[in-house]
Amino acid sequence: MFLIRWLLGRIILLLNFIFAPKKRQRTASEQIEIDLQTKSLQLYQYKACPFCVKVRRAMRRQGLNIATIDAKDAQHKQLLQSEAGKVQVPCLRIAEADKVVWLYESSAIVEYLNKRFA
Repeated sequence: MFLIRWLLGRIILLLNFIFAPKKRQRTASEQIEIDLQTKSLQLYQYKACPFCVKVRRAMRRQGLNIATIDAKDAQHKQLLQSEAGKVQVPCLRIAEADKVVWLYESSAIVEYLNKRFA
């Protein structure tokens, strides 16, 4: 089972590399403003997870520079468990002025990114 998962994960990564979406082009000043807004966002993910790939592709289409964090790392996994309540990826950490919101589900994350940065 491990071998099948590993192989499928590598196929997903290869196809994502070959068929990567085009980045959205913005002026330099617009991109700086977007980069400032995305500093408060972090995506907890697994590299070969198909749902994480879906979110990363949406980030690329929008031209967003959101920090990605490997949730396989024990420290990050513990942080997900203690602060977010469960270890599930993809998970978008949204740090607002007075609170932190943890957004799960790839479709919900993509919808949030499209609404906020479209």
